[in-house]
Parts: sequence; C-alpha cells; structure tokens
Amino acid sequence: MSQPVPLRHRILAIRFSSIGDILLTTPLLRAIRRRLPDAYLAMLTKDQFAPLVQDNPRLNDVITLGKDQSLASLAGDLRAKKFTHILDLHGSLRTRALRLLVPARWSGYHNHRVAREILIRFKRNLYPREIPVPERYFDAARELGVQPDGDPPEFFLREKAKTEASDWLVAGGLPVDRGMVAIAPGAAHNTKRWPVEYWQSLAHSLTTRGVPIVVVGGPEDREIAQTVTASGEGGLAMNAAGQFGLQGTGALLGLSRALISGDTGVMHMATAVNIPVIALFGPTVRAFGFFPYSAQAVVLERDLDCRPCTAWGTEHCPLGHHHCLRGIVPSEVDLVLQRVLT
Repeated sequence: MSQPVPLRHRILAIRFSSIGDILLTTPLLRAIRRRLPDAYLAMLTKDQFAPLVQDNPRLNDVITLGKDQSLASLAGDLRAKKFTHILDLHGSLRTRALRLLVPARWSGYHNHRVAREILIRFKRNLYPREIPVPERYFDAARELGVQPDGDPPEFFLREKAKTEASDWLVAGGLPVDRGMVAIAPGAAHNTKRWPVEYWQSLAHSLTTRGVPIVVVGGPEDREIAQTVTASGEGGLAMNAAGQFGLQGTGALLGLSRALISGDTGVMHMATAVNIPVIALFGPTVRAFGFFPYSAQAVVLERDLDCRPCTAWGTEHCPLGHHHCLRGIVPSEVDLVLQRVLT
C-alpha cells in the first residue's frame, strides 16, 4: 500500500488563461515534479484551456473553472483538496479573491507591470534583467527549491488527436511525409498581424517550389486562413483554421517541419511540441518575456524607436505606418525558413 503524500507537498498552480501563458507554466511543473516526485501537484485553469494540460504526466489533477461556475463554488472545491502551497501564476482579481477564501501558503511572481508601462510610454527599459516569463514563474515556487532547466514548454498530445490530424491531412491530399510547414496568420489584435498580402506571397513562394503548407488557427481565423490557402499552388495548401481544437492543432504542428507565426499562442504550442519556430514580432519586445522559449526558435523583428507600443497589441498602429511588421518582407522569412529546414 502506498504511503500518503506529506501534507507539506500538496501543490496547486493557477493560470486561468490563455494558450501561451498556460503552456509557459509547464517548465515549472516539470521542475516541481523532478524535485518533489511524491508531491500531489495540480493545475487550475479555465475549462476551455484544459486540453493544454490534461494529459501532462507531471500533474496529478487538472481542476477547471467552468464558464458559469461561481468563485464561492470554486473556492469550496479547492478547500476540500487541502492544498498547502498555491502558486498564483495569474495575479488577477479572481486569484486575489481566492487568497481570502482558500487557506494555504500563497505565493506569486513579479510581472514587472511598472517597468512594462515605462518601456511602452517612455521607451526606457527599467527591467532588471530580461527574464523569460517561464522563468519568472519560478519566483512563485521559491520555497520548493526548484530551478529552470532551460528546456522548452511541454504539450502532451493524445494518440487520438495525432491520428485525426494525420487522417485529415491524408484525406486532403497532404500525406504527413511530404514535409509540410505550418503557418499561423491570425492574431488577437491587428498590430500583431503580418500583412495578409505578405502571407499570400509567402504561401505562393513555398508551394510553387513544392513545400506543402497547412494554415492553422481558431474559428476566428478561418477567413484569413482561406485567403492565404487560396494563394498556394498545386493543391499544396490546406486550411485547418477552426477545424481542430487545441489538441488537434497541436497534433498538426507536431506533424510539421516548422511553424511561421506572429506573437500568438500557436507560437508557444509549436515550441511545446518541439518543432522549429520562425516568429514575427512587431509591437512587442523581448523584455516583456514572451519570446518563444526554445533554442529552435528564430525571432524576426525591426529595431525601431517606436517599439514597443503595446503589451498585447492594438487595433491600429499608433503612428499609422506599422513599420514594425511591414518591414519584415516575405523573401526574408522564406530565406530564414530555408536555413531552419536544412
């Protein structure tokens, strides 16, 4: 009969959203599991993001917040599990309220809000060091004696998702041995989007020389994905935007040779399934901590006095020119991809 887990090692990590932020917690989860193999380790996230971590073998449990679930109900569920360490990796009003409702050793991390605002408004970099967000999360676990290992995030995929993605590609005429490249033209905000005509030019260039592409994204990206797919030649482009959920999209990425993407959650999904990433960064910068956390990643950006202009992206470029992304031309991206694939 197994021995009960010591009370001091019942640990909960909280990150409610979004795709990239949740995946960037996984290096910390990995470190905790290695340091404390007998600990009870759980993750709390929103229900729609649970597929990102539900199959993570580092975790004993994934607790989800339903769309209509009250904070009081959630707090009751957490109290029943008698956590001793709760790692607040979100720092929201919701988690502040939970601190009052759920007794435990709570700890958080430094998100450098003041330094971020000063960098955006006055272009003065007061960050003490440029620490990636996955490593900042470790501040919340300082009592547990864990250290980053430098390895990328992890996204564990179900065999069913892999099979469904493979079958869909084959049915569409893109067998998985064709060496396809994934591209993600969508983004939550316009200023994080590479111009659609650039995506079209890149898709045409790749497929003309026989490189298959699959365009990935959510339901909101279907229109732009279709526009990009239509620019492909020889039936070598497929539109997967909105076709799959998180697991299925991750499986498509895992079948790809590389991803070309803006600063989006899909970018972090690709690093988490261990494929090379070419990331196009415009209004945001490395100091914010969200560059792809992988040695296989290449970031293309322009050194402009107006960067950064936002932390998350906006509807319109404040100066009206969008040079940060318009200055990254398709031929440059194509050349970098060729180097990455050789």
